Parts: sequence; C-alpha cells; structure tokens
Amino acid sequence: MEPITLPASRPVPIHPGIPLLGNTLSFLQNPLGILTTLQQRYDRMVHLRIGGRHQYLVLQPDDAKHVMQENHRNYGRSPAFNVLKIFLGNGLLTSDGDFWRRQRRLAQPAFHRQRLAALAQTMVNETTDWIDELQRLNRRHPVNVSQAFMDVTMRIVCKTLFGSDTIGKLDGLSAALDTLQYQANQRMLSPIRFPMQWPTPAHVRFRKAGELVDSFIYGLINQRRRDGSDQQHDLLAMLQSAEDDDTGERMSDQQLRDECVTLFAAGHETTAVSMAWTLHLLTGHPDVLTRLQTEVKTVLGDTRTPPPDAFRSLPYTLQVVQESLRLYPPAWIMSRLALADDPIGPYTIPAGSTALVSPYLLHRDPASWPDPERFDPDRFGPAGGGDVRHSYAYLPFGGGPRLCIGNQFALMEMQILLALLVRSFTIESVPNQRVDTHPLITLRPKKSISVYLK
Repeated sequence: MEPITLPASRPVPIHPGIPLLGNTLSFLQNPLGILTTLQQRYDRMVHLRIGGRHQYLVLQPDDAKHVMQENHRNYGRSPAFNVLKIFLGNGLLTSDGDFWRRQRRLAQPAFHRQRLAALAQTMVNETTDWIDELQRLNRRHPVNVSQAFMDVTMRIVCKTLFGSDTIGKLDGLSAALDTLQYQANQRMLSPIRFPMQWPTPAHVRFRKAGELVDSFIYGLINQRRRDGSDQQHDLLAMLQSAEDDDTGERMSDQQLRDECVTLFAAGHETTAVSMAWTLHLLTGHPDVLTRLQTEVKTVLGDTRTPPPDAFRSLPYTLQVVQESLRLYPPAWIMSRLALADDPIGPYTIPAGSTALVSPYLLHRDPASWPDPERFDPDRFGPAGGGDVRHSYAYLPFGGGPRLCIGNQFALMEMQILLALLVRSFTIESVPNQRVDTHPLITLRPKKSISVYLK
C-alpha cells in the first residue's frame, strides 16, 4: 500500500525585524499599529520574534477557530501567563490541563443562567444607587467616567461575588488591583526581567498590593468558613459549595482565593474599561444615543429600580454593547503554546512556539466587517449579517473550551449600567479631549475618558 504523502509545508512569512531583538521594540512601541500593518501586508499567517520567542500570528477566522477550538488540545497556556500567575495564582485564566478542566467543571454551575438572574437584581440596585450619586454632581464639570465605572463595577463585583460583607472594606482595593495588573503588564513585555525576590521599587509595590488583595480575599473566605455559607447566595457561596461529581471534593482555600482574585480582577476592570469606551463612542454618534435613549425610556419607564427581566427587552442596548466590544475588545490579543507541530493550511506552527490570535484584528477584518472602523450597532441587528458571518470573526470573550466563564455576567452588567445611565443623562464629549488606546493586558485608553453628563 502506497504511504500517504502530505503536501510540503511552506515557510511562514517572517516579518522583518532588527538583529537580536527581532520585532520586540516595534511591538512595544506601537502594538496595535504593527498588528494593523501585519493584517494589511500578510494574508493568513506571519512569523514574529518578540521577547526572544517565535510567535505565529494567525489572521483568518478559520485558523483562529482551529487553534482555539478544533485543535485546542494541542495548545496550552503560553509563557506570558506565568507572569499573570504571580498575582492571579492558578485560577481559570492561568491554569491548564486536567486541573483547569476540574476547576472549570466546579465553577460552571455558578454562572448558569438561572444563577445569573438572581444576581441581576444586585446589579440593578447598585447601579441605581450609583446613578443617584452622579445626579448630585456639579453639571458644569465633566465626569471622569473611567474612574466612575471602576467605582461602580467594584461595588457590583463585591456584592455579587462576596455579598454584603464587603461594605466599607474597599479602600485601596481598586488601586491595588490596578498596580498588580500594570506591573504584570510591564514585566510581561519587558525584554529584561529581574527576579521577583529582588527588592526593586516596582517589586515592592507589587508585593504590597498583592498582600492587600490576599488579606481581603482570605479574610472573607475564613469568615465564610466560620459563619457557614448556607444562607448566602453570592458567587463565593456557590464556589464553596461546588463538589466534584467524581470525587466529591471541594475547592481548597487556595483554589477559592485564586478563582476569586481572577473573577474579581476580570469582572471589575474589564467591564469598567469597556463601559468607558462605550460612552466615548456614543459622544461621537448622537443618532445612536438618541435611538438608545428612546428604547430605554420606552421599555423601563420611570421605575427607579426596574425588574431585571425588563432588561431582556432592550435589544438595541445590547447591540450597542456588542459593537463597542467589537471596536475595543478588552482582550485585544491572546496567546497559546503549541505542544506539537500543527499544520494549518500550507504552513506549520512548530512545537514550542506561540500562536497568537488577535480579536482586535479579527474585529476589523473588512472581509467580515464592511467599513470596519465605523461604529454601527445595527451590525448585530436582524439584518446585520450575523447569520452568515464566521463564528470566529467576533471574539470579545475568547472562544472554544476556554470561552470566558463570565461572558453572560459581563454582558448583563454592561446592559444594565448603560440603560440606567442613558435613561437619566444625555452624554456629551469634552472639547479637545484626545482619546488614544493603551494596550496593556487589557485594551485601555491612554488617559481617563471624561464626558459631560447633562
């Protein structure tokens, strides 16, 4: 019998760089700019050398689906996640293999639709109180909505994750999380990394911030162990009571800590940043804002705290959120470590190298999104082409088995925040305010976004 001969693999195009450093400096200076250049210059895949590693950026939705879903078992967490592990621990975002599968199985029931519906009332209540505080501000001054959303999402994630025990304990917590993420980002991108044991100023700040977060989280876990969690209905109680179907085991305190810190950091910061981007987009599109306000006022009326079910009848509000996440996806790039050689079309991603998937690029691919830079929530409406668009052309929460476990939680929270805000205020831009992107671990604005709330 004749052996089957596979087609010879062609070399992946290499993007020109400089000796020794490859593409590291250009990527550090302007990552979104170089990504856009790569999308325009290459068709399917390009070989980069960043941080001393060989990285393969896939540019087509089909290939992104191959890496993240169809052949996902060939890909583990990339070395970049080792930096995140320093403060996130071994939670769902950073763990791998059988341990990750067990943790995902244990945590999944906490995010079932019925459980989330019970948390929606908390979101409505916290947002309503926050709107009352905004009403008392001086209308002649712009509002730093980047910080305002950080404040309210912190309150929401504390209430939904930990219950009411956290009231009065939030001082410095948001700043500590911000320090941890910023320092992790700097370490991830830096070509020179000193051991964490060295007492550099950055390492000292990192350690102190981590100690504050750990003290807060472990304090709540220990208190819940003492008091019992039977009467609580927050996410911590659900995680504490989750049992492995095969062994009957529950999460240890360390595992609970790691999952709580992961959910706390992701649920707080990414939602706040996404909401600030949404308001920035609305200030430049008054027609979208008017249509949004009309829908919200018609459906919600004047009831101070509308029932959570009412927000399901706001399709255009959800479309605005989805389109904002298309243009400014929090996870702007994702990386996976190839465990074995992986043929993709005429190319091969070698074992030990990193595969890169960029939602920022896929969301701006003209083949999937005509006039991709235009803000148009109707892309997600009935006539927007979603029935024919590739499922991996839109990845605001990742894809495959590692799809973000809190994606429905985040969408529900953003819809509630946006609807209640535009019901009470119209939004106007601050003249001469320059808003630029600042791609850290998440896609942030370079400076805080401010708007007038009229």
